Amino acid sequence: MRTIASIIDRISDPAILFSILLGLALVVFPPTRGLRKVHDALRIDRLWTNAGGVVLLLILLAFFGLGLTDPDFAAIATKPDNIPITALMFMVVFFLWFAMKQARANDQRIAAGKKPAEAEGGKVLVWPDLVYVEFISLILISVLLVVWSIGLKAPLEEPANPTVSPNPSKAPWYFLGLQEMLVYFDPWLAGVVFPTLIIVGLMAIPFLDERQGGQGYYSFAERGRVMTVFMFGWLALWVFLIYTGTFLRGPNWNFFGPFETWDVNKRVVLNNINLSEIIYVRVLGTGLPRTPIVREAFGFAIVLGYFLVLPGLLAKTAFKELYERLGRAKYGVMVILFLSMLSLPLKMYSRWLFNLKYVISIPEVFFNI
Repeated sequence: MRTIASIIDRISDPAILFSILLGLALVVFPPTRGLRKVHDALRIDRLWTNAGGVVLLLILLAFFGLGLTDPDFAAIATKPDNIPITALMFMVVFFLWFAMKQARANDQRIAAGKKPAEAEGGKVLVWPDLVYVEFISLILISVLLVVWSIGLKAPLEEPANPTVSPNPSKAPWYFLGLQEMLVYFDPWLAGVVFPTLIIVGLMAIPFLDERQGGQGYYSFAERGRVMTVFMFGWLALWVFLIYTGTFLRGPNWNFFGPFETWDVNKRVVLNNINLSEIIYVRVLGTGLPRTPIVREAFGFAIVLGYFLVLPGLLAKTAFKELYERLGRAKYGVMVILFLSMLSLPLKMYSRWLFNLKYVISIPEVFFNI
């Protein structure tokens, strides 16, 4: 058991774990023909069958069953604050499996010349069909909450003491992803700009992608690339951050494996450094210029090139078909949203691998990227 726990702790290093998750996402939800061949060769589609669902459930149960025998893991997983995240992991897997199962069935029906299953179901009336189901769901959830409140103690602590801060001090589970983003970006970006872009991006999807295929029914074959991007944003950039903040962040906001003891005395050398310091001090061997614009010129060039030059290059290469289909305005909105989403994993990797703190750092006016 300790050997397995040590292996899991080792691969729980954020750079390793995120790379594994990214690789799995690209194979399970392949955006290209090459990855689709790998997907078919590994017969990943079998995951979206009843047998595949049982296998996924057994993997989760085995992980938590063995994990709860470890006192360090049990202390984290059974903490009242963390019960929703533990349940979240099971629900994410279940609803992902259930949706992909329906998508797989519809793709097979469409390939055979039939209509999607949703097109043959007839009308569903609000009364009594929808209201009846909602009423039953309301009763079940109410019973669940009553049992939950009786069986688990409320995670209440002692009255707030300004001289004693919890270590680690964590946000509620639904804000843990946001708190984790604050590690890599300034509050104005992680707390304002990115959440706004998430909301605006989700609102913009129906207006940016007006294709009729895949509307009103589950399908992966007709929406492969779109679903790949969505799954990457949801699983890799949100669920992963919640999981990281819950199970991997310990005292002093250091990374710990799920089976590693939370040692408050653990010291990790983190010499975070700005891009301007890397260029001027380490590469050029000179001091930092006093003028902020000159000092951060390389950072501005990278950021402006990323958001102004790269979209045009992509429109002529990888996104050429998309550009021709959407037009200039819609393509511009879409690619800016896509690059903004992609900037988070790029910044995460740069911090994990190179201890890069800011690409642009102008503390004189509280402007950092």
